[in-house]
Amino acid sequence: MFDFSIITNWFNNLLIGCMPEWAAVLIECVVIGVLVLLTYTVLALFYILYERKLCAWFQCRLGPMRVGPWGLLQVFADMFKILIKELISLKGTDKFLFKLAPYIIITSSVVMLACLPWGRGLQIIDYNIGIFFVLAVSSVGVLGILLAGWSSNNKYTLIGAMRSGAQMISYELSLGLALMSIIVLAGTMNINDLVWAQDKCWFIFQGHIPAIIAFIIYVIAATAETNRGPFDLPEAEHELTAGYHTEYSGIHFGFFYLAEYLNLFIVSGIASLMFLGGWMPLHIPGWDGFNAVMNWIPGIVWFLAKAFFISYVIIWFKWTFPRVRIDQLLAFEWKYMMPFALANLVLMAVCVAFGLTF
Repeated sequence: MFDFSIITNWFNNLLIGCMPEWAAVLIECVVIGVLVLLTYTVLALFYILYERKLCAWFQCRLGPMRVGPWGLLQVFADMFKILIKELISLKGTDKFLFKLAPYIIITSSVVMLACLPWGRGLQIIDYNIGIFFVLAVSSVGVLGILLAGWSSNNKYTLIGAMRSGAQMISYELSLGLALMSIIVLAGTMNINDLVWAQDKCWFIFQGHIPAIIAFIIYVIAATAETNRGPFDLPEAEHELTAGYHTEYSGIHFGFFYLAEYLNLFIVSGIASLMFLGGWMPLHIPGWDGFNAVMNWIPGIVWFLAKAFFISYVIIWFKWTFPRVRIDQLLAFEWKYMMPFALANLVLMAVCVAFGLTF
């Protein structure tokens, strides 16, 4: 498969050959930052239209059709509308924290996006504790939500923020335990090494029953982590108006909106990397001809296709199941999800210790 490090190394050598090293590093950082922000925006806009069309399909509708062919330009019209809306300053709010909260959430999701390898050599941040780093950064987003709810000086936003904090902190346990099961199977936390370990067979097949259970737990916990239905209690419209971002307008509200959809892609991308091989093609041992054909498909296509499929499943959840109560949501995590995740982690450790994996 094509190695993108060839392009990045060529670009780096080109810059170093015609300018000082510090200037080359500065230009590289600027280029990478622009590409990340551009990718962030394009992905978020795509996901907004993706969910609208899927929602319409589930409900036997057409979805947005007015702006552009088949409504493809509707998201750009919405983005333009948000950009020109006035930023309303409310009385009684903590103005500094009120304005800081959306930037904390955006920063958290951008850093997580930079950790995902889209193809061979196509990754910005590569640590030997990559998965641990991603989980740590994802926890920072909770701080932005809590600040948004508290600084708005509104009881409904505060309730929404407290619900979101309790929900995300609780379900992080199950999500982390599900990922730990795969880390036990792979023996590493480096994301690139995790992908390379699936060269012959994806982890969801290598780990068989424990890996499948971990995948199911992860998808459910990730749905709750992104505050999506049926776990969208922090934004329960019939109770809390719009939840923790009720008082936001203009681009500040747009940041919350974009971060929600970008987080959907991030959790789907992590599931793709951890369970379905990431950018690694589907290989079947002994089928050399089939494997050769699969290798012709670019790695970035594999990664995006897997991420979009998992996102489809999460969106399917939202438009299929009714919203649960907050007590039911927390009881489901502490009484069922976490004990199952712990037991599954032990089962995976036993399978690895006795060589019961493929």
